[in-house]
Amino acid sequence: MSLSAPKFAHPLPLHHRSNGSPMSFHSFTPFLGSTQKLRFITSVKLNARSNSTVVSVSDAVKSKNPKSATNLLITKEEGLVLYEDMILGRFFEDMCAQMYYRGKMFGFVHLYNGQEAVSTGFIKLLKKEDSVVSTYRDHVHSLSKGVPARAVMSELFGKATGCSRGQGGSMHMFSKEHNVIGGFAFIAEGIPIATGAAFSSKYRREVLKEADCDHVTLAFFGDGTCNNGQFYECLNMAALWKLPIVFVVENNLWAIGMSHLRSTSDPQIWKKGPAFGMPGVHVDGMDVLKVREVAKEAIGRARRGEGPTLVECETYRFRGHSLADPDELRDPAEKAHYADRDPISALKKYLFKNKLASEQELKAIEKKIEEVVEEAVVFADESPHPPRSQLLENVFADPKGFGIGPDGKYRCEDPKFTEGTAHV
Repeated sequence: MSLSAPKFAHPLPLHHRSNGSPMSFHSFTPFLGSTQKLRFITSVKLNARSNSTVVSVSDAVKSKNPKSATNLLITKEEGLVLYEDMILGRFFEDMCAQMYYRGKMFGFVHLYNGQEAVSTGFIKLLKKEDSVVSTYRDHVHSLSKGVPARAVMSELFGKATGCSRGQGGSMHMFSKEHNVIGGFAFIAEGIPIATGAAFSSKYRREVLKEADCDHVTLAFFGDGTCNNGQFYECLNMAALWKLPIVFVVENNLWAIGMSHLRSTSDPQIWKKGPAFGMPGVHVDGMDVLKVREVAKEAIGRARRGEGPTLVECETYRFRGHSLADPDELRDPAEKAHYADRDPISALKKYLFKNKLASEQELKAIEKKIEEVVEEAVVFADESPHPPRSQLLENVFADPKGFGIGPDGKYRCEDPKFTEGTAHV
């Protein structure tokens, strides 16, 4: 495919609403490989029934008030935190590839290489009480939220010390302590869960009068999900009830082997937000600083009770859909184009250019993370497998049901159980 960015026509003029106020749109910029600032929708006047205005997420990078005369978007400390988190994600996923090919992991393993700016840009702004709902590409989201690398690696190894006790594997990370509600294997199935978590936060604050409950939920999903009905239903509910949620589309341009441009009638996903009465914004997902500025405003809106936001992050995965994917469908020139825009290299360049970090400081971070990841592998490898008695835990609500026999012992401990001959 050609790398020249396709131009999208301006939308047809829309009819005026019943209150006489037209819906107006900002002009579009190229989609693929765009290095433009943010593309966003201007204020949209809703119908007369609600009489409210949807305030757009602004072109934050362009209009942000500078922190200093140098107009820096981050401090030195913030820059080092962002760099360390992105390096952790990259090094961890590279190690996962090694362990997968050595036979330490089984099933499908989907890596996040190339998309680190999205996870870091959003999740490092959250509080511990805030929730994250992920997809099958969930390792790095969990790491960014604070789940220890050893717990994530152990889960990938199927060990009892994993964050899901070895029963979830690559696609089902979970941590109650860190409010990682889960990775979800089927596309869109996590969005209703995230919407429910956001509803819980609102209910606790407004009905149960828990004044300090300003918790926000982030729902991560890909471009392929955005043609799924659950996506639209949840946008509607979130906007209707003004839920504290941010819908984060990680548009890596490919749904397994299907190009985003071929699979949807309008590739600009961000426009679906205003259709439901919430702000929609497109951001360069290969630039952690741009992502972070948009995330600040979107998360802030949710925390203030101003409702949801739809954010489309245009990013790119550097590996195949999973480690079982030979990645032969994508044009090598396209892959090279995005490899040149590596988000970690871009942040490193920014830190050096603005004298926020030295080469020595960044190398020290990299060495630290290498040791963390290597220790995680050793820990996972030496950890025990889950006991057979754990097999049917959390499956049946009745403690004397199918999973446990009259003698109080787990039926799976009966040798005949796995042969299919045990009396049930």
